[in-house]
Amino acid sequence: MNIALIGYGKMGREIEMIARGRGHEIVCIIDMNEEEKFGSPEFKSADAAIEFTSPESALQNFRLAFAAGVPVVSGTTGWLACLDEVKEVCANEGKTFFYASNFSLGVNIFFALNRYLAGLMNRYPDYDVRTEETHHIHKLDAPSGTAITLAEDILKHIDRKEGWALDGDAPDALRIDAFREGEVPGIHSIIYESGADSIRITHDAKNRKGFALGAVLAAEFTKGKKGFLTMEDMLDFTH
Repeated sequence: MNIALIGYGKMGREIEMIARGRGHEIVCIIDMNEEEKFGSPEFKSADAAIEFTSPESALQNFRLAFAAGVPVVSGTTGWLACLDEVKEVCANEGKTFFYASNFSLGVNIFFALNRYLAGLMNRYPDYDVRTEETHHIHKLDAPSGTAITLAEDILKHIDRKEGWALDGDAPDALRIDAFREGEVPGIHSIIYESGADSIRITHDAKNRKGFALGAVLAAEFTKGKKGFLTMEDMLDFTH
């Protein structure tokens, strides 16, 4: 495949290394203040663009890539208030967009485990539930997109919680505690606690390789497909 990179920070470089290792060609790299490259023949030759930038620039990046006719795979978080716009473009204009709050295979297994555990714990109101996430100090959004995904999945199953709150203390809100420390790639925990005991499940990323590999696999998955795609489309945990 011909792959374009939008964003060339640590994740972009990791994705480049893995993509080349899987036999793909990086035909265009677009970093900050290089919007003119979206109109280049090199960018337009890409089978997919993998985008890891900032919440502030993400939506404009998607618009420019769509205008160039290039499918987008994005792992940028913090822009989801505009998600409906992207879904509408996919539905009405035949564009291709693959979004994941986290591309790691391990995290997506963790998502499935979280949903299953929440379904069980809905029957045990003595257990309160909260979440924690820790990331490196360079991460701009809080809570993380992964933490929000985890929280929203819990809310679908736990009737006693209504909405999530960052560092909140309302008893009916699902509390998310967000920490920014050093160069931590990402740690997410779900904690159920009663007066008698506590249950905790945790995903602890060792590095960025799992995220980068998942993004490249997602780009491969988009080939020949149209519409709005997610990790649930690519991975099958139903069997």
